[in-house]
Amino acid sequence: MGVALAEATLAAAAGEVPVGAVVAVGGRIVARRHNERRATGDPTAHAEVLALRDAASELGTWRLDDAVLVVTLEPCPMCAGAAWAARIGRLVWGAPNPEAGAAGSLYNLGSDPRLNHEYPATAGIRSRECAELLTSFFARHR
Repeated sequence: MGVALAEATLAAAAGEVPVGAVVAVGGRIVARRHNERRATGDPTAHAEVLALRDAASELGTWRLDDAVLVVTLEPCPMCAGAAWAARIGRLVWGAPNPEAGAAGSLYNLGSDPRLNHEYPATAGIRSRECAELLTSFFARHR
């Protein structure tokens, strides 16, 4: 989670919502990104989507079933769906996302048996630090 927090800090410094994501395989980081929606004007430039794209490129496959996606904020439906589409092996997230969380708060795409792939999730890792980054960011920008 430390590297994801570092990415979230980079996002905040760039004026982006401070969310960071890392994809690791066998303990090796293969991708690390942060939100870039403002910088790119791309509404899909969430940290998770960017990291999953980079990981697929690095590994030469879209199937990331041996990978762990680590993110500082519980993924939204788009990002949880991207993790599903990538056949991610595990999701780890920090702060809950009560407004748009799709890994337990509002929805739980990773454990929906109606879908053709499920992935386990571990929630709340370093949640206080992850939440503090977001709270501080929004306090400064409101």
